[in-house]
Parts: sequence; structure tokens; C-alpha cells
Amino acid sequence: MTFALTVLGSGTVAPSAARAAPGHWVEAGGARLLLDCGAGVLQSAARHGVPWETVTHVALSHFHADHWGELPHFLFALRWGIEPARADPLVLLGPEGLAERLEHLERAYGPWVRDPGYPLEVIELPPDGRRALSGDVELAWTRTQHTEESLAYAVSHAGRRLVYTGDTGPTPTLARWAEGCDLLLAECSLPEDRAMAIHLTPSQTGELAREARCKSLVLTHFYPPMETAQPARGAAARYAGPIAAAQDGDRFVIEA
Repeated sequence: MTFALTVLGSGTVAPSAARAAPGHWVEAGGARLLLDCGAGVLQSAARHGVPWETVTHVALSHFHADHWGELPHFLFALRWGIEPARADPLVLLGPEGLAERLEHLERAYGPWVRDPGYPLEVIELPPDGRRALSGDVELAWTRTQHTEESLAYAVSHAGRRLVYTGDTGPTPTLARWAEGCDLLLAECSLPEDRAMAIHLTPSQTGELAREARCKSLVLTHFYPPMETAQPARGAAARYAGPIAAAQDGDRFVIEA
């Protein structure tokens, strides 16, 4: 069965003519999962032929605006942007505090945020855990070093595993948690001379991939200085496996 990743947004909060804000589409068995929902993700899905209207789950890594700012648009589009209007349920997952933030959005936009015209299940996640999504598809998560609530996610299906770091600085436990994954989708925000505690540079991302002994590495979440920094080359100094610097629309099939 299909297990694939399509990059809808490989950028950041910085506007880009080529990159939407963070959003990654995962097809795994009967699950259609959107990991983060930043500005431009819906237009990117339409541009690259991704059937966003078939989404079953949305999982948010944290509450910085570039990672979830398009969520109200997404919920609204599922009701009014397709014909016939959606009837299937949607599961929305995110860190603790998600329900309160949706209440704020409801006060700003209206009651449709929590009652969009199709069943909406909102699930707040503790710092670590796992749950079934569909059939043998499982979602796991763990805390990362970025904000107080930030999570990394892992999607497992048919004996294979995709790990998405979300935003993270060097997190000592993350490599062990991601160990042996088939594809590591990792943030690679800044060049070496702009390193900071809450993001990764190419060498740090490469070191994470090496320590995790992942089978392949896809770099994402590029701030503008990374456009000329050759991030894949920097990561390759620490990690010997296959590396791709993502562009919006790139699709990666996770092989058995």
C-alpha cells in the first residue's frame, strides 16, 4: 500500500515566491495526514495536485503562526470550497492548549470553527505518546526543544516509519526516538554562522540523521539565507545516506 510524503510547504514565516510555510502531506494506508498547516499550504496542494479534500487527520507541531496559521482557512475550505461539501469526520491533533486556541478562533471567526458542518474531533496530546490513525497506521510523538509545547511526529505503516522533527533545536533524546526510521523529515532552518538553540543548521541536521541511523534524510523549513547555503552539502558532512533539500511539490515514496 502507498506510503508517501509530499512537501506542500518547505519555507518559514519569511514570505517566499517559491516556498509556502510549513505543511507536509502524508499518505499512509487509509490515512491522509497533514503535518502542520502554514500560510500557502492550500494553494500549494492545489498547484501540485494533492487531494487535500480527502484529509483524514491534521497534526500540528506547535503554535507558531507559520505552522498553523492557515488552519481556519483549511477548515472553512473543507466546508465551502468543495462540492459536495464534506461529510466525513476530521481529526485535529496538537499539543496541549489546542482546544483553548480554537475557542479564541471561534470568538474571532464564528461558531463554524468548532462546528464546521462535518464532524470535527479535537485531540490534545501529552508530551509523549502514540495512537492509531487508520488500520495499521500509527502516529507517535515526542517533545522537542523549540517552544514549551513543540512536538515531533512519527508515522508508522507496514513496518516503515517516517519521522518529522517539526521545529527543533538540538534535542538530546530526538535521535534515539527517531532511530532507524526510513525517512527523516528534518528542519534545517539556518546556516552555520546563524546557529541558535531552537533551530538546526545543516551540520546539526546531518548529525541528527547520523545518530538516528535513518535510511534517508529530507531537509525542510528553510529561511531565506539557506537558499544559497547548499544545505544538503552541509548535512552530508555528517551523514552519509541519501539527502534531499526539499522544494514545494517534491514527493518521496517510502519503500518497503
